[in-house]
Amino acid sequence: MESNFGSKYAASELNTSESYEASERNPSVADVPYMTEKNFKSEFTYSFPVAAGRKYVRLHFYSSSYGDLSASNAIFSVSPGGYTLLRNFSVSQTSKALNLSIIVKEFSINVDNRIVNITFTPSSNYTGSYALVNGIEVVSMPDIYSGNAIIAGQMPGIYLPIDNTTVLEKVVRLNVGGSKISPVADTGLFRSWSDDSSYLSGAQFGVTDSANSTLAIKYDRSMPSYVAPESIYRTARTMGPNPDINKNYNLTWVFSIDPGFWYLVRLHFCEIESVITKVNQRVFQIFLNNQTAQEGADIVIWTGNGIALYRDYAVHVPNEGERQHLWVALHPDIASKPQYYDAILNGLEIFKLNDPTGNLGGPNPNQASVQQDIDPKFPSFPSKSRNQAAIIAGIVGGVTALCLLSVVVFVVFRRKMREDSGASVRPPLWLMCCLYGNSPPASGKTNATRGFASSLTSDTCRHFSFAEIKAATCNFNEALILGVGGFGKVYKGETENGTIKVAIKRGNPLSEQGVHEFQTEIELLSKLRHRHLVSLNGYCEENSEMILVYDYMALGTLRQHLYKTKNPPLPWKQRLEICIGAARGLHYLHTGAKQTIIHRDVKTTNILLDEKWVAKVSDFGLSKIGPSFGYLDPEYFRRQQITEKSDVYSFGVVLFEVLCAKPALNPTLAIEQVCLAEWALHCQREGILDQIIDPYLNGKIAPGCLKTFGEIADKCLNDKGIDRPSMGDVLWSLELALQLQENMEGGSGVRADLDNKNKDLDAISLGFNGSGANSLSSGVLPR
Repeated sequence: MESNFGSKYAASELNTSESYEASERNPSVADVPYMTEKNFKSEFTYSFPVAAGRKYVRLHFYSSSYGDLSASNAIFSVSPGGYTLLRNFSVSQTSKALNLSIIVKEFSINVDNRIVNITFTPSSNYTGSYALVNGIEVVSMPDIYSGNAIIAGQMPGIYLPIDNTTVLEKVVRLNVGGSKISPVADTGLFRSWSDDSSYLSGAQFGVTDSANSTLAIKYDRSMPSYVAPESIYRTARTMGPNPDINKNYNLTWVFSIDPGFWYLVRLHFCEIESVITKVNQRVFQIFLNNQTAQEGADIVIWTGNGIALYRDYAVHVPNEGERQHLWVALHPDIASKPQYYDAILNGLEIFKLNDPTGNLGGPNPNQASVQQDIDPKFPSFPSKSRNQAAIIAGIVGGVTALCLLSVVVFVVFRRKMREDSGASVRPPLWLMCCLYGNSPPASGKTNATRGFASSLTSDTCRHFSFAEIKAATCNFNEALILGVGGFGKVYKGETENGTIKVAIKRGNPLSEQGVHEFQTEIELLSKLRHRHLVSLNGYCEENSEMILVYDYMALGTLRQHLYKTKNPPLPWKQRLEICIGAARGLHYLHTGAKQTIIHRDVKTTNILLDEKWVAKVSDFGLSKIGPSFGYLDPEYFRRQQITEKSDVYSFGVVLFEVLCAKPALNPTLAIEQVCLAEWALHCQREGILDQIIDPYLNGKIAPGCLKTFGEIADKCLNDKGIDRPSMGDVLWSLELALQLQENMEGGSGVRADLDNKNKDLDAISLGFNGSGANSLSSGVLPR
């Protein structure tokens, strides 16, 4: 035993921890990291310096006696920052209940302050308790979970938002219809994918299917390839060839879970049978816990044959009992009268989401709750009335009679909305409070709306009277103008008796945008909430006015900090962080919203900065004409179409603008240098990009960082949209560039210096052994 073990990452007093070897050596369990451990009899914190962004945190446990410590006394909590990952967690009880030799707990958390502090705290409820851990992994990952998940059992258009404040705990990750996939065979994120056979329920297990070796699996255009390995989509489980049998059973998986939480269920799909190429050949329904999550699922409509995609769904599990079960079931959509009465699934992931208090810790499982019999007869869904009854039962189980009454009222409300217009709305605030406990998923004002805005979410988008707008802008005082755009003038304003600063955009009466289009824009923009988007807080449509009220961005536009400015030049690292923030906002517009939203006018004046230098994309949804000159996608001239790849092209121009501190167009320069995109591309491809960068940055950019940055900007500016990366890929490359820069500046602490091949150390694996040595392993993440 070495008491100084782990000192490199320890943020607590070193004398509070000890290291031992396991007294029981299981030959089926790997020596590293499971045969040694670190234990703590008082609170102890490990501190891992990392780059900002999402991280996988994996905790490894092996239940055994260590030294004179009893295995049953290892009861503790684990917390990073304001979240609780494990609460009064018992390694011994969990291991026995699940009949597992080792326990691996995997979490996805977002890191803002470039450090992960993981605190182990022995339980105060048990005498002699202590905390232990056998191994810790901290692995950088792209943000592949943010977005909106369809809530099972609700009307179409109601979503559960997943954002950077959400912490996810992996429940299960399955290669459906295929064999286990090891971490080294994953897409660089070191995930393990299990086979699904042990989770199947009922008398009918369906059949497994494999893609023909000649089929080239492609990924949906909005989906990065690192979301799941190709092997996930080359195998599948279907219901079988007999339609009469398929009509009378559900292909069902069942999972033991903690009650009282929301769960994200990600389903992976790919049509791999050569005969399924047309619409309405294979159409099916998706159910979660007896609630309809999706009707009319037709993969050919979604993407086509041989193209991988995923769909995210959310379900709330009432707090009833120690452990419960989550059912995932597929059934042919008989009402669609498809050619084949069948269903298909290629992969499945389930994640528990933190509750409003930041807690993820559930009760320790016991053998009785885990091993109780499961009814193999999954209920059928013959009518909508039974669906609605199941919805109510799923939502209100275990809550108070008041919540029951609230949900009944909501069902009536939902029926009325369907009858009136089929409008897509979010549940009323009181219902969300009922589902979440004391707090809804997102807070906001609850001022009533009027007129057309009856379908808007009043807790996120407020109606302002024209009198309030005039008061906020001192009767549209010209001295308060922040800028003028295609939509109209933008004023700095103050609301709530001068306590809140806002940006008020007044539509130009000569604008081509009509009132109906304006109303449609409001309904769209009011639903978009993201850290890197400028939020729409309110609107006014009185007196034929078209006025929008946004968050006020104290530091103005990105362009104001690049050139033709009295502001001091921005450090390179800060420029990178701003680019990453803008990329995250655009990535959300392209993939995280209900429908793909093309910005149409990405430029440095539409990237705004708040008082903390957080970049936020603005003017999305209101730019109807197209990109400004200098940012215009050349493919637009050939096809006369704006796509999300047009945004990628414009963002490539922004990247070179940030690097060179030059405008996109400058007619005063030599002819070959007038267009920044063309000139920077020439220099990039000639290997002389370093000669045209902002002189302030000379000698301050890591060579590997400049190489990665130049390469991704180059790819963004490809002549053909199909050859350009997605915004997700752009984001990932920029995050890599930031890490390469931090390595040079010494900001990463634990990461090794770059070798001359520019390899990056993105993963930290910490194992504990008796000699007191740290075990570090590195991995290069996907670009």
